[in-house]
Amino acid sequence: MTPYQWQYLPLLMQVLFAVLLGVGMVTASWFVGRHRNTKVKLDPYECGIQAVGDARGRFSVRFYLVAVLFILFDVEAVFIMPWAVIYRQLPKITGSRLFGFWEMLVYLGFVAVGLYYIVRKGILNWSQDRADL
Repeated sequence: MTPYQWQYLPLLMQVLFAVLLGVGMVTASWFVGRHRNTKVKLDPYECGIQAVGDARGRFSVRFYLVAVLFILFDVEAVFIMPWAVIYRQLPKITGSRLFGFWEMLVYLGFVAVGLYYIVRKGILNWSQDRADL
């Protein structure tokens, strides 16, 4: 082994120790623990409710649309928060505070168009059953 490769020996030892510790804990718990597999223990747990029916049921497309909307507005918050934190330093970064302002305004415009679309389509209106979605 070259001297360069010897530098990785402590890392290799740490990874090996972590793996051995994990395997040792699981093995020890298997030997020490009691195993009483009853029907109740083997049933899948789902909010305390007895499982009935097929797990492969069909969901309305609205559930998926709401999930996509959540991601859209979650990403919006991820972009707006850092921008708001560095807003005062924007002249140093971009040369102008107005450039950063207009940049965020364009981004919020795209988000507003998306929000207008979902309100116009009635995706958030759960009170009626629509088959055209």
